[in-house]
Amino acid sequence: MASKVEICGVNTSKLPRYRDREMQEMLEAIKAGDERMRDEFIRGNLRLVLSVIQKFSARGENPDDLFQVGCVGLIKALNNFDLSHGVKFSTYAVPMIVGEVRRYLRDNNSIRVSRSVRDTAYRALTAREHLGRQLQREPTVDEIARELELPREDVVLALDAIQDPVSLFEPVYNDDGDPIYVMDQIRDMKNTDAKWIENLSLSEAMKKLSPREQHILTMRFFEGKTQMEVAGEIAISQAQVSRLEKNALKYMKKYIL
Repeated sequence: MASKVEICGVNTSKLPRYRDREMQEMLEAIKAGDERMRDEFIRGNLRLVLSVIQKFSARGENPDDLFQVGCVGLIKALNNFDLSHGVKFSTYAVPMIVGEVRRYLRDNNSIRVSRSVRDTAYRALTAREHLGRQLQREPTVDEIARELELPREDVVLALDAIQDPVSLFEPVYNDDGDPIYVMDQIRDMKNTDAKWIENLSLSEAMKKLSPREQHILTMRFFEGKTQMEVAGEIAISQAQVSRLEKNALKYMKKYIL
């Protein structure tokens, strides 16, 4: 999507760029009722929409659809922006655009949530936008709960219920070319991997490993520690832990198959 030049009929390579001072002057003209300047200002901020929707490119959604939804968020941000707070427009607009895209993704989510919880969640999202305009910052959960006159726990539960699901194999970041996945950062509280090792009598295979590899596998599969915790204990990067772990398991397979 980053290399796409044409999106929703807009040639992104020809979008205008404006300096902060020019943006400020345009905003003042818009607040004075200049509709022509309003259209130009929106066009001048379409790059901001593009930068936001690129964060959602891995969702498999049509980029044209996300772009249109992002533009709705941009327009809402412009309609509600208050010059008197002295905040840059982009600082205020980005959360509004992100919120609009997330709302679209939630509405198209295949996971169903009860009507009462969904209603509470949407009330909370509306209150968050309202408070955000008032405070010119992201409101806390406690502030949203007070606005709705609901227990904090109900608000947290509702907002959590409409969060997008995350794949265990979704990359979190890359270090030295090796991707770190969500799965690699999850603590195994039930120690199922340790039971698997015991059931297959892998003690002999473990002896074929170096002391460092044995130590890493022991912490990972017997003690249920995350790769990040292991990395902290032996003073290496998480990517190195991931490589050593995978290589050790691959080596052990030769002795258990």
